[in-house]
Amino acid sequence: MDTLAPLFHGFAVALTPDNLIYVLLGSLVGTVIGVLPGLGPTASIALLLPVTIGMDMVSSLIFLAGIYYGAMYGGSTTSILMNIPGEAASVVTCIDGYQMARQGRAGPALGMSAFGSFAGGTIGVAAVMLISPILAETALKFGPPEMFALLLFAFTCIGSLTGKSQARGLLVACIGLLLGSVGTDEIHGVDRFTFGTLYLQDGIGLVPLAMGLFGMGEILYNIERREETGSVLKTPKNLLPTRQDWKDSGWPITRGSLLGFGIGILPGGMPAVASLLSYAVERRMAKHPDRFGKGAIEAVAGPETANNAATAGGFVPLLTLGIPTNSVLALMLAALMLHGVTPGPLLLFKWPDVFWGVIASMYIGNVMLLILNLPLIGLFVQLLKVPYRILSPLIIMFVLLGAYALNNSHIDVLATVLFGVVGYLMKRFGLEPAPLILAYVLGPMLENNLSKALILARSSGMSIFITRPISGILLALTFVVLVYPILQWLIGRRAERSRSSAA
Repeated sequence: MDTLAPLFHGFAVALTPDNLIYVLLGSLVGTVIGVLPGLGPTASIALLLPVTIGMDMVSSLIFLAGIYYGAMYGGSTTSILMNIPGEAASVVTCIDGYQMARQGRAGPALGMSAFGSFAGGTIGVAAVMLISPILAETALKFGPPEMFALLLFAFTCIGSLTGKSQARGLLVACIGLLLGSVGTDEIHGVDRFTFGTLYLQDGIGLVPLAMGLFGMGEILYNIERREETGSVLKTPKNLLPTRQDWKDSGWPITRGSLLGFGIGILPGGMPAVASLLSYAVERRMAKHPDRFGKGAIEAVAGPETANNAATAGGFVPLLTLGIPTNSVLALMLAALMLHGVTPGPLLLFKWPDVFWGVIASMYIGNVMLLILNLPLIGLFVQLLKVPYRILSPLIIMFVLLGAYALNNSHIDVLATVLFGVVGYLMKRFGLEPAPLILAYVLGPMLENNLSKALILARSSGMSIFITRPISGILLALTFVVLVYPILQWLIGRRAERSRSSAA
């Protein structure tokens, strides 16, 4: 009852006419941002932050939160239909979602994505409400050594994103790690691989890299094959998942909700990390892992659920500790500060309308998004009927506009085209670009936490990673992930030798 009373108060705040409009508006704007290639919640919230200054404090936060989780919903649409991730967290969805669309199952993929997003978001919000004090205390135990071990574990899982060879996936991931190291080192202030240019001092932009690899690369590859979109992709007759789809996706949705929320509450726990780990877990636990990369619906349900649960989980350290876990929540923190609100343990007592109003609005927003997205799926699927000779210039226009809009820089446009050629060559030679982009995102975080951990360790050196229980367990799991394929190969080779000797 102690929890329900303030929650009812939060619903009273969120259900006022003004705030209800802001929930709807934020959800719609966020969905459109997620759908449009090149746009993302970080850039959009940064652009809209000045607009919220004149708004009511609670209304502005409700609006910005709606944009954030709405973008997580919408990001899967272009990933499934066009193989273009609307946001970094939707990169993993491209792998199997796009293959389902090519097989004429875009409807079930989009439908399961919407249901999974709703389940992950709702479970995440409920967990924020019920156990945020306990989870916040646990998150405080994750210092630089623990974060380094967690990110290293995530990095080793990247190799499983390619269906052909884990070694090939890790090779591509190393290229992404190299690209992520370009720019000024945040810890030591040293320029690396900048070649004396101001543009590279801030590093290679995520938008040009992602849009080039996935947008331009896919377009160039399809143009070479001279495929008509309508002949490859068939509009599904039924947009709802089948009973078998639900059977395959039930446990992945449950695991994705728990895993995503757990990752989301950690400092640096991005939705992209949650979706990556969910994909790796589902592939490990699948009875037929060879289906992954060829259109497995559980590979869509799990990651989409995880990234939405992580989105909700990120509000725990933000609202209770004042710690933003990613760039979007850092902008949310800036919005709170602009309105004179200091996030932390006293937020529940000094500004209960802010905490409980935002939590209640997320409940309402998740229901709105589910109701709105299912009818809109049919509208987005109609894009598949457009001939590729008409669709490809439109995609190129959105990709280049998205790359230019972030910094109003023509160099970003040139970088997008350059990475488009790289993406085309990778597709041409059978390399999956998803490990590259995810390693690019994880790389700087991995390096920064390693530097901070070594500074913290001082004379003890690398032993700090083993002597601390959480980091030691995570490093042990990392070792298992790396050794397991080798053991599989050795066992298979021994079995083959046994069969040869018997023959």
